[in-house]
Amino acid sequence: MRAEIVATGDEIRTGALVDSNSAYIADQLEQEGIEVTRHHVIGDDLPMLVSLFREIGGRGEVAVITGGLGPTEDDLTTAAAARVLGVDLALDEQALEEVKAYFGQRGRTMPPSNRKQALLPRGAERLSNPIGTAPGFCMIMEGCTFFFLPGVPHEMRRMLQEQVLTRLRAMRGETRAFRLTRVISTFGLPESKVGERMAGIHSPFPSIKLGLRAKFPEIQVKLYLNTTDETEGRRLLERATEWVSEQLGIHVFSYEERTLAEEVGILLKRHGLTLALAESCTGGLLSNWLTNTAGSSDYFLFGAVTYSNESKMRVLGVSPETLGHYGAVHEETVREMAQGARRVAGATYGLATSGIAGPHGGTPEKPVGTLCIGVDGPQGTRSRTVTLSFGQRVMNRKLFAMAALDLLRRTLLEGPVRT
Repeated sequence: MRAEIVATGDEIRTGALVDSNSAYIADQLEQEGIEVTRHHVIGDDLPMLVSLFREIGGRGEVAVITGGLGPTEDDLTTAAAARVLGVDLALDEQALEEVKAYFGQRGRTMPPSNRKQALLPRGAERLSNPIGTAPGFCMIMEGCTFFFLPGVPHEMRRMLQEQVLTRLRAMRGETRAFRLTRVISTFGLPESKVGERMAGIHSPFPSIKLGLRAKFPEIQVKLYLNTTDETEGRRLLERATEWVSEQLGIHVFSYEERTLAEEVGILLKRHGLTLALAESCTGGLLSNWLTNTAGSSDYFLFGAVTYSNESKMRVLGVSPETLGHYGAVHEETVREMAQGARRVAGATYGLATSGIAGPHGGTPEKPVGTLCIGVDGPQGTRSRTVTLSFGQRVMNRKLFAMAALDLLRRTLLEGPVRT
C-alpha cells in the first residue's frame, strides 16, 4: 500500500510554520508498512487544492491531508474535496453536536462561524475529533482513499491513531506489511567515504534499502526493509547490520540512535569507571553533553573550563614551563590537563581538550581547526592532534567535542581497567 501526504496552509507554504505534521504521519505510516511516496505542501488556494486532489486521486491508494478544516474563509480543504467529487456540502448533525459539545465543556457557546466545520462533503464519512472543533472526514476520490485531518498537531496525532490507522489496518486485511528500520551511527568518516563503503550492500542484501543522513557531526547509515514476515525480516536486518559494521569498523558508535555521549556513559557505567573533564576550546560543551543523560552522576565527577593559562596552572597543575615552551594548544599541555583533572577529581579517567575554534587565532603551524586531546587513565596517558575545520566556530566546537569523546570511547573499548 502506498500513500501521499499533503500539508495545506499559506503559513506552511511560506515557511512561517514548520510542517511537523507530515514528518509524524510519514513515520507512523511507514511503521505500518505503508510506503509514503510523496509529500506535498500547498497554500490556501481553492483551484490549486482541487487540482492536487484530482492528481493524487488519479494515481494513489491512500492520501492523508492536514489543515484547512477551520471556521474561517481561508479554510478551503473541505470545499475543494466536495468540488472534486461534484457534490454539495451538507450539514452533519453529529459533527455539529460534537462541535457544540466542545465549547459547552468549556463553559462557552459555539460561535456561529464554527457551524462551517460541521459542513462535510455529501457522502463523506465523519472522523470524530475528541479534542478539537474540527471534525475530519474520509472519502474515496478517483479510487484513492483520502483522510482529511485538522492541522493542529495534537488533534491530528490523536485522530491519526484512533481514526486513520485503524481504518488502514482494516483495508490492508490479514496480511500485514512491516517496515523495519535500523539506524547505525558513525563518526570519523565523511559522508562520501561512508557511501563508498556502503556501495556493495545491495549485492548480498537486495531487499534492503540504504539511506545516509548527515546529522552533524555524525553520519547515520539507515537500513530499511519492507516485509510480511517480521521474524525473518529482523534476522535479515541483523545480518545487514553486521555487514555494515564490518565495512565501517571502529567508526560505528551506536546501533540504537544513542548519542556518542550516551554511549560513552554506558561504557563507563558498565565497568564502574568515572570521568573528569578539563575543557578549553570546547568551553563546557562536553560537560553539557555528558550531563544531559539521566544517571550521569554515577560516572561524571568533575568538569572544569580552564580557558586561560592561569586556570590551567592553578586548577589543573599544568606546569608554567610546559605552557611557556609549547603553548596552550599542544599535546604536552593537554596531557597535563587530563592528568590534573583526573587527580583533582580522583576519577578513573581524565579527558582534556585545547584547540583553536576560530574564526581567528590560527597560525601556519596551528591553523583554525587544530585540536589537541588528552586522555589519562589506568593504561597511562595518550594524546592526539587533529585538524577539523568547518569554518564556523560553533561547528568546530561540536567537532572538537565529538573527537574528544570518540578518543575516550576507543580508549575504553581497548580495555577499561578498574582502579
